[in-house]
Formats: sequence, C-alpha cells, structure tokens
Amino acid sequence: MPGDIAPDFSLPNQFGEPVSLSGLLGGSRPPRGVALVFYPFAFSGICTGELCELRDNIADFAAAGVTLLAVSVDTKFTLRAYARAEGYDFDLLADFWPHGEVAQAYCVFDPVNGMAGRSTFLIGADGRIADSFSTPRGQARPLGRYRQALERL
Repeated sequence: MPGDIAPDFSLPNQFGEPVSLSGLLGGSRPPRGVALVFYPFAFSGICTGELCELRDNIADFAAAGVTLLAVSVDTKFTLRAYARAEGYDFDLLADFWPHGEVAQAYCVFDPVNGMAGRSTFLIGADGRIADSFSTPRGQARPLGRYRQALERL
C-alpha cells in the first residue's frame, strides 16, 4: 500500500550477484528510488513485451533517479539467458528459492500457479511505497502507468 515501508529483500540477479533493496536505497552513493516489477515467467509473450518496452524506455527511469528491477520465480540461469536474448541491461532477480518468497512478502504470489502476479511497486529513496499497480493475468501493464507512477516520486 502506498505509504507503507517496502519489505526488504536480497535476491540474486542474472549473474548470481546479490541485490538488496536496502543496499540500493542506502549505502555510500546517493539513494535512489526503485521500480520493482514482478512478472510471471521469463520467455513468455506478455512478459517479454512488457520488459522490452521498459528496456526501450529505460531513460524515463534514469531521469527520475529510479533503479529498475524485474523479479520472477525463474532461476538465475534462465534469467541470464533471457537477459542476453532480449538485451536487458537492468537486473533480473531470481525469486526462485525459497520459491516466491519476495513475491509473497509483497502479497503478489499466486500459489496455485507457482508464479508472481503482474504487479509493480515504486519505492522512494525513503523506503516507502510511493505507488503500486497491477494488471490481471494475460494483460500487460501500460507504459503510461509507469510514467504516471514515476511522477509521484
């Protein structure tokens, strides 16, 4: 919910490097906001279309001082192949084991299908959720909704 403190996490990216929310928000460099984009599975049609649109518009996130992170329940090995195939320069995080633990913390895990829902959280540099939005299964999130959320930071 907007205004709530975002649950912290640490997940491996597609190269096996740990990425944590607290590390991105704190540390020695200036704190940045984070766009946490949950998606069901790598290499699926709607997910690929969404992430390619974000890739092609990454400058919008950079201009807002926001780090883009995409999270699925796939393994880091799958995510590395996916990033290479699609030219993603942002981190793809593996919420593989414990299966969907971070998606569960954000209340977007679908236990029946074993996947994250299509949900996005914009987290400010203060660690609070500034905005969140979701779309139903089979429906892509519009780029305009991301731009609207970035304006709220």
